Amino acid sequence: MSDAPIVVGTDGSPSANRAVLKAGELAGLLGAPVHVVMSCESIASVALAAAGAAYGTVVSDDGTAREAAAAIVDRARADLKQSEVKAEVHVCEGDPAEALLSVADGVAAQMIVVGNRGMSGARRVLGSVPNRVSHRASCAVLIVPTG
Repeated sequence: MSDAPIVVGTDGSPSANRAVLKAGELAGLLGAPVHVVMSCESIASVALAAAGAAYGTVVSDDGTAREAAAAIVDRARADLKQSEVKAEVHVCEGDPAEALLSVADGVAAQMIVVGNRGMSGARRVLGSVPNRVSHRASCAVLIVPTG
């Protein structure tokens, strides 16, 4: 099972990047691939600007959320590749926790890695994603201190 995938969620924020790096570190030790997941719903207009600044991507909230999310997960994949970790990316519509759980089940993940803090937005309660994932996952969950 050590080579089964690790799933990690990101919203493009610096704190979420800490979770991506931890997933990469574990994947390198275990010889496992990483699946980086981002939900378009997790992008609020403030998050778009911050994520764009953090990753050097020009993003806006005028209907380009999916493109912004794709740029963010592609950057995370590139970061993992530099650490010689194989990574796949998933941009999902809808709730971030549901996206993580669905991808994890779909790839038979051994673990889901999430940060304990993230960006807040109108539809995202601080800590709600790791809370919901930890209670519903069918695999191990690592909640990384990111704040």
